[in-house]
Amino acid sequence: MAEVETYDVVVVGSGAAGAMTALRLADQGLKPLIIEKAQKFGGTSAVSGGVMWLPNHRLDGDAGDSRESALEYLDSIITKPVNRERLETYVDTASEMAHYLRSTGVELIVAAWPDYEALKPGARTDRAVIAPIFDGRELGDDRYDLMREQFNRFKLFGRYSLDLSEMFPLMMQSKGWRQTAAKVIARYWADRSTRAISARDKRFVQGAALMGRIYQQVFKRGVEVRLDTAFEQLLVDSGGRVTGVEVSNFGRKYQINARHGVMLAAGGFEWNQELRDRFFPFPGLTRHSSSPEDANRGEGLIAAEKIGAATEHTEEGWFIPTMTLPAPGASNFHEIHQAAFDVGRPWSVCVNRNGVRFVDEACGYDQFGQGMIRDHKARGANLPCWHVFDTKFRRKFSSGGLMPLAHTPERKIPKDWWGHYVFRDNTIEGLAKQIKVPVEALQETIRRNNEYSKTGIDPEFGKGMNIYDQFFGDPTVSPNPNLGPIDTAPYYAVPINAGDLGTKGGLKCDARARVLDGSGNPIPGLYAAGNQAGTPFGNVYPGAGATIGPALTFAYLAANDIAERSGNQRG
Repeated sequence: MAEVETYDVVVVGSGAAGAMTALRLADQGLKPLIIEKAQKFGGTSAVSGGVMWLPNHRLDGDAGDSRESALEYLDSIITKPVNRERLETYVDTASEMAHYLRSTGVELIVAAWPDYEALKPGARTDRAVIAPIFDGRELGDDRYDLMREQFNRFKLFGRYSLDLSEMFPLMMQSKGWRQTAAKVIARYWADRSTRAISARDKRFVQGAALMGRIYQQVFKRGVEVRLDTAFEQLLVDSGGRVTGVEVSNFGRKYQINARHGVMLAAGGFEWNQELRDRFFPFPGLTRHSSSPEDANRGEGLIAAEKIGAATEHTEEGWFIPTMTLPAPGASNFHEIHQAAFDVGRPWSVCVNRNGVRFVDEACGYDQFGQGMIRDHKARGANLPCWHVFDTKFRRKFSSGGLMPLAHTPERKIPKDWWGHYVFRDNTIEGLAKQIKVPVEALQETIRRNNEYSKTGIDPEFGKGMNIYDQFFGDPTVSPNPNLGPIDTAPYYAVPINAGDLGTKGGLKCDARARVLDGSGNPIPGLYAAGNQAGTPFGNVYPGAGATIGPALTFAYLAANDIAERSGNQRG
């Protein structure tokens, strides 16, 4: 390992936290380097929904939110001990970070998206912030294809990019949805200049829009992003200060020194089965995760632990219901499909293996996953559960990767799916026997659902009885947009797993994103943000973007701290 390079800061990981760290450091006059083990940059953030949960952001002036309201909401939902200083620092700094990001040229839009626990005190519908559609080719034709691409499940026919204004009409089969689909397809093929260089849609949406806009600014500042460069270990001097990293590139190992610090921003550990088994108090498989396959393996956490770093909240994940289907045209491979909103639609219920409901199916997807875990601990009959629905649902909605009839008629479903990935029968009794749940219990569950559908009141779990549920319900269904009778044969069932978007726990950090040791002291020169660090929220998911919002904010704080300690802070 004779080859040695030196930068002011080495940033490990190219997602939101890594990109923000580098952007802010460059604006402070420092020279950062981003290293990324994958062949593409953008991390999990680039394939996410791209939403930032930013309390009291004031991006459109004073909209009525406040520090007090945000903390009231968080205090009402957090049920385990958290670092209070870190939590309050996030609430106090999110707005500053957002205004800084906007000042660099990154356009931001406030979205009307309810907080996930909409009935709690202090909950609002304006804390979600997104980036508008971005023309990916503005990154340059040599970089346009090198940003991590959205999953096929977020595209029309696995090819055409959809922003939220297009996705929801298609998802709900609202009036004019066919015209929307035709417009999306026509727009793609009309872009002849892009088709001449790549099949990828140049319209970067959701997470790709946010990351595309941030990286446009990162590249303008001359920051290098080095791909195919895997982090191996931290370098530490005799005084315990982190001084750099050892990396590898296709097996060739070398050292990169860091004058002022190392930022670990390489995601969580959801793709490391050994760490899942060590930390999670329930059985769960890497394969059920919906983050990029084999990407986030906890290398940063492992390396930091070796030099004495502490961890926190590692028993928690950002949960989301997922289902599995064979990958089209690829024998022996499977795809993981999110079912975040599908499970809460009308004409369907979710039941455990006892045939009974266990949660408000339309609640936030993290709450749904936690409901599965609680039910499994209590009854041992969950993980997976079953999504049960009738033909009315099948005509209009998807269940994970099982698309509606208009997209995937019965004749197009491969024979080997039936009875293995998707189950169907002309009677509830027959369906119950296929999926091995008690017949009478499932019949009673569906009878109750059908009664609740008449009144619009779910006395068991309150499905569809709050603004968040209704936001993703079917407005054409009344009196409750999330409740509809399951009474039209044939009937269907799909197994649903407790998947995740990543892990909530990680390295224990202070309010400046400095990694702490077992005694609570900062490890000199070491910082962490994003899912590499423990969430400030403990065991909860307060709203859409509660991963990316803190990732950006604590990366911003870390960069400020590094610059201040180096004598380069510019304000």
